[in-house]
Amino acid sequence: MRVFLTGASGGIGSAVLPELLSAGHEVFALVRSDASAQAVTAAGATAVRGDLTDPQSLRDGAEQADGVIHLAFNNDFTNIEKSIAEEAVAIETLGSVLQGSGRPFVVASGTPIVPGRLSTEDDPMATDGPMGGRGRNAQAVLALAQEGVRSATVRLPRSVHAADGRFGFASFLVATARRTGVSGFVGDGTQRWPAVHRLDTARLFRLVLENASPGTIAHAVADEGDTMLSMAEIIGRRLSLPVDAVPPKSFGFLGTIFALDQPSSSAITREKFGWQPTRPSLLEDLETGQYLA
Repeated sequence: MRVFLTGASGGIGSAVLPELLSAGHEVFALVRSDASAQAVTAAGATAVRGDLTDPQSLRDGAEQADGVIHLAFNNDFTNIEKSIAEEAVAIETLGSVLQGSGRPFVVASGTPIVPGRLSTEDDPMATDGPMGGRGRNAQAVLALAQEGVRSATVRLPRSVHAADGRFGFASFLVATARRTGVSGFVGDGTQRWPAVHRLDTARLFRLVLENASPGTIAHAVADEGDTMLSMAEIIGRRLSLPVDAVPPKSFGFLGTIFALDQPSSSAITREKFGWQPTRPSLLEDLETGQYLA
C-alpha cells in the first residue's frame, strides 16, 4: 500500500514509519525541514515537503496514496486552540481528497474519561475540556465513513512512552519536578492514567490502516491505569527529589486533567485486531529512562 504519513518525524510517527516500511508498505512522509526530509529518506520513505498550514502539500500527498495516517500536531501548549484549529483544517483537506474512494484514513485522538470505570472503545469521544477540540476533529474523521472513506481513529492514552526519554504526559511530571525541586502528584495520587509503549502503538496504527472497517475506534492501551503517585515516586527517586502533593496549577492547564481518574481498556481492540502489547510498561520505562542528564 502507498501510505501518506504526516508527523513522520514526531514521537509516534517516527515509530510508525519503520513499522509501515517493514510490513512492505511504500511511505510518502510529510516533512517541514531539510533535517526531517533527510531522516525519512534515510529510513526508506519519500519526503513530501509541506506542513499542516499548506493545504496543497496535504492534497499532493493524499492524492498519490492508497491510505493516509495523520499524526502531525503542533504541540504548542501555550496556544492549544490554534493547534487544534490547524488540525481541523488539515483533516478537512485530507478528507476532501479521500471522499468516495474507499481508502483508509487513520488519525490519533485520546481515550475518554468515564467516571467510576475503565473507558472502552464504545464510549463517545471526549469533546469537552482543554483538549476537547481534538475529539471533535476525530469525530469529523469518523463521519467520513458515510462519505465513502474507511475512516478510523486510534485513541491514545495519556502516556505514549519509550525509555529514550519520551513519556507523553508523564514528561510533564519530569519537567515540573526539575523546575520546582519536588516530584509532585495531584490530590492523593491514586488517580490512574493509561499508557502504552510507542512501538506497540506503531503496530496498532498499521493494523488499523490495513484492516479497520469504516468508522472504527481503537484503543492503544497497554497499561490500563498507573497511579500518578507511582509515577511521582519513581521520578523522585531517580532525580533524588522529595515526593509530595502539589496544586494542579503546578502543571499548567493540564493540571485539571491530571487530577482525574481516567483508566482505560483495549479489550475490544485486542480481540478485533489481534493486537497484543509486548513492550515495557510506563513504570518500567520511567525506572530505566534517559532523563537524568
